[in-house]
Amino acid sequence: MYVVGLMSGTSLDGIDTALIDISEISSNDFDVKVINFINTPYDNLTRNKILECCDPKTGSVDKICRLNFELGELFAKSVEKIASLTNIKLSNIELIGSHGQTIYHDVENDYVSSLQIGEAGVIAQRTGITTISNFRARDIAAGGQGAPLVPYVDYILFKSNQYNRVLQNIGGIGNYTYIPKNGKIEDIQGTDTGPGNMLIDGVIQILTNGEKTFDKDGEMAIKGTVSTELLNELKKHPFISKKAPKTTGREAFGLNYARKIVNIGKELHLSNEDIIATVTNFTAFTIVDAYQRFIRNKIDQIIISGGGSYNPTLILMIKSYVKMLLGENVVVMILEQLGYSSDAKEAVAFAILAYQTFKRRCNNVPQITGAKYSVILGDITP
Repeated sequence: MYVVGLMSGTSLDGIDTALIDISEISSNDFDVKVINFINTPYDNLTRNKILECCDPKTGSVDKICRLNFELGELFAKSVEKIASLTNIKLSNIELIGSHGQTIYHDVENDYVSSLQIGEAGVIAQRTGITTISNFRARDIAAGGQGAPLVPYVDYILFKSNQYNRVLQNIGGIGNYTYIPKNGKIEDIQGTDTGPGNMLIDGVIQILTNGEKTFDKDGEMAIKGTVSTELLNELKKHPFISKKAPKTTGREAFGLNYARKIVNIGKELHLSNEDIIATVTNFTAFTIVDAYQRFIRNKIDQIIISGGGSYNPTLILMIKSYVKMLLGENVVVMILEQLGYSSDAKEAVAFAILAYQTFKRRCNNVPQITGAKYSVILGDITP
């Protein structure tokens, strides 16, 4: 079966679109071939619209309503584009799994709630392909936090008889899946670790007055010196000391928090490079600190994916914390070393999640999301 996965993450770097060919071996074991992957960057206007809608101070019902349909059109075009580039007819694609664009994710109030937009009805209508969307809602209804959802797919693709593995995604937010060797899906662990690229990107954007949106290759961070005073202040963020499972997003680590960091950095008379170095180091710390807090078993390999895997300064800092906190025998690598694409991973994941939903199979991991039981995720738009 040809399935397309669509992902637009908290980094807002565009629409990730993966076309896979999935063959079933058993209900939880597949042969998955990535046929093609593309990223369609957002233009500045669209990116700014998303940012406006994510902020309660600037978002409004009418803006979110319009953007929901606009993104639906963009998602549909990305499916048409990947089909054209791959010389596959749309009619030969049987299923689309669309995570959508998260606008708000609230786990702090009495009712957990989460909203992803990118109208599935538009995607299905434009492409003629059954579309599965709104993956988080059913898990939340079952008592979970609706995220992270990728650990289910991590288990399917990366379980091992030899190694105790951590699959670390560094998108806008960081999250991991721990898979013990020879483990069953009930044995895996995972949670959000805190900021991934989001905080670095936000601080860069503020310090450069919007001229840059990310620290390419960690070039600014490597030139700076980590400020112990600022780093200690960042470590006081309440999310860090929360127990797992936990999830977070732009509400905690978005531009508002980035502005606070920049203000503190300026009060400490830090250079722009020092601030970026410290924020990058903080991101590395939150990742490895989560392992030390929550993973009680041995770790053999840490496999990093997502946009953060392309930041060599961040990877270097993670390796340093791993050596310091976990020991010298833990191997840190990026997903490409296993023959997979870091960029494509989450889009591939939502294609697989959609396939399982289509087959009416439960596809959340309750011990990771906090749900009371397993459920079938997503809404089906035929």
